Amino acid sequence: MTDTLPATGAELLDVHRIHLAEVEAPKPSPEDEAARDRIWDEAVRANPHLFDGPVTGCAGLERHGGPQDGDLTVSWARLTFRHRALRRVPGNTDWLPSLFVSVIQPVDDGSLLAGRMASWTASPGRWLLPGGGVEPPAPGAALDQAALAREAARELVEEVGVELDPPQPRLWGITRGGNGSLGVVHLAPPRSAEELRARFDALASAERAEGREPELDRIAFVRSLAELTEVAGELGGRPVDYLTPVLRRRQEETADRRGA
Repeated sequence: MTDTLPATGAELLDVHRIHLAEVEAPKPSPEDEAARDRIWDEAVRANPHLFDGPVTGCAGLERHGGPQDGDLTVSWARLTFRHRALRRVPGNTDWLPSLFVSVIQPVDDGSLLAGRMASWTASPGRWLLPGGGVEPPAPGAALDQAALAREAARELVEEVGVELDPPQPRLWGITRGGNGSLGVVHLAPPRSAEELRARFDALASAERAEGREPELDRIAFVRSLAELTEVAGELGGRPVDYLTPVLRRRQEETADRRGA
């Protein structure tokens, strides 16, 4: 049996295997394309760092078998970043939510690492897990579960300065935000807070020495949404919605390990 999973707000889906199927991107009407481009041009004028690079959009999510099978198919399409401006075009139905990867980087004390997006990024001030949008593969190359794990490992290096060995973090789950954006979450091995802070500080210093600002301007180690909300209140910004089910599940896992 195959059933389509409706979006119900920020949620976490259990998954054991992911199958990815490429589909054609929707074609907006000429009027919607023109409106999209106007909105995009306005956004670029406000933030010249925005780049209309290649991204993938999530065109559908299906579960195969029973609810506990954890076997999912994600349909995806090749887009560019300006596609996201379609969300602001009234009446448009061609917008596809984003497909991204993220990494839970645990800390030895049971917390996890969250980072705040810098002011020059597309999501300034948002607290989230290390990660980023999935780039479409080159023609002839596969977008599969292993490719997503490699992308997640690359994002962890680029944003936090942590390299994984082997560079294949374990698949942990799929998040779906209130706007339908799909996040493939991976789990890295735990490290000490001191090591993570040192690696992030070294990365940020190296970026600034090259005349660039790092993508994350702050990091924090938190155990719960309440802790993250407190950190955001002190430092500024706000958490992305998918962190709510992620932090809740991590608390449950920690409690289970202590009770075992």
